[in-house]
Amino acid sequence: QVQLVESGGGSVQAGGSLRLACRTSGMRYNCMAWFREAPGKEREGVGATDINGKPVYANSVKGRFSVSKDNSKNTLFLQMHNLKPEDSAKYYCAADICSRITSLDPTSPRYWGQGTQVIVSP
Repeated sequence: QVQLVESGGGSVQAGGSLRLACRTSGMRYNCMAWFREAPGKEREGVGATDINGKPVYANSVKGRFSVSKDNSKNTLFLQMHNLKPEDSAKYYCAADICSRITSLDPTSPRYWGQGTQVIVSP
């Protein structure tokens, strides 16, 4: 059974940093991604790792967010710097075959965590 568990969310002031983690179990998928969903908005892709571990990012977070993966710990990380109020959302981890992940299309991944909340105050 595939399980993904996110952690690391919280409240921070604008300009601050947070690091999210997604621990996985029961899977052998090479690609994982972070998505987010703000109230009243559609879920959107944030960043992902491809089969070679190379990251891909949404334009809105390039230069501020960094995705990395620790294969020894089955954990995906999202390091977020220079956070803005518009980054406030529930952040979700997803996993699947790479063709369902690297496009950052939120309708594609089959396996999801429950999410962790990020609140950025002005």
